[in-house]
Amino acid sequence: MFELVQVGEKTYYIESPAKMGIYCINEHEVVLIDSGNDKDAGKKIYNILAEKGWKLKFILNTHSNADHVGGNAILQQRLSVPAFSSAIEADFNRHPVLEPSFLYGGYPCKSLRNKFLMAQPSETADISSLSLPEGLQTMPLEGHFFGMFGVKTDDDVWFLADCLMGENIINKYHISFIYDVAAYLATLDVIEKLKGRWFIPAHASACEDIVPLTVVNRYKVFEIIERILTTCREAHTFEEILKILFDDYQLIMDWNQYVLVGSTLRSYLSYLLDSNRLTAEFTNNRLLWKAV
Repeated sequence: MFELVQVGEKTYYIESPAKMGIYCINEHEVVLIDSGNDKDAGKKIYNILAEKGWKLKFILNTHSNADHVGGNAILQQRLSVPAFSSAIEADFNRHPVLEPSFLYGGYPCKSLRNKFLMAQPSETADISSLSLPEGLQTMPLEGHFFGMFGVKTDDDVWFLADCLMGENIINKYHISFIYDVAAYLATLDVIEKLKGRWFIPAHASACEDIVPLTVVNRYKVFEIIERILTTCREAHTFEEILKILFDDYQLIMDWNQYVLVGSTLRSYLSYLLDSNRLTAEFTNNRLLWKAV
């Protein structure tokens, strides 16, 4: 774990629970793409940089989930480097309580104020204020979170953040976090047509052909949609639908899973309501969802 893997003349990734990227601007200076899940990840990145004799120029955070920004704080403390993300994700980096608050829909109880959902705060600027070095470009990857983007290097390597999950993760957890289902499906259509030498999803194996994994992720979204519609042949509350999904997929509910899967279910319900495949009606002070 935390092995440095070279995939281009100037491009590397770090094998870890959430893969990170390193791009060499020149012989001495590098850019880090995401920083791992916590300060220990940050320390390991620091050691890799020291061993290679690289100076970290700045950090690009593809989005603000804690497993992508958890190393920011310690790297900034030790190296005084700036970090950049999209405007809304930068706000989450500076104020990490926003993530569990958004997921829960209110002030998060202590069980939700954990390092899995909240990284240490880090100073992060809007990427629109940054002139990217020649050889790097970003692309919006909408759907998973508010303002996620991917990064392409001039070695034809794509860092795809969380727009795709590995097949092993899909088979184990089934319901991956999605904020905007319509935008997510549109992003999959874009990803499927990308040209490149290597594709590095954060939570799947690096590969030279991204199409098969894109198909697997899209199929799972369609499967979940059909399960929700089948469940809602009879009117149900959100909590009832959530329990049925947990039972059907043999998932174990805890605080993290409750807010992550629960928030994703709400996104699916919004998508199906807006596309006129569900109705939502307030009856006896209960919001009931029913298939059309």
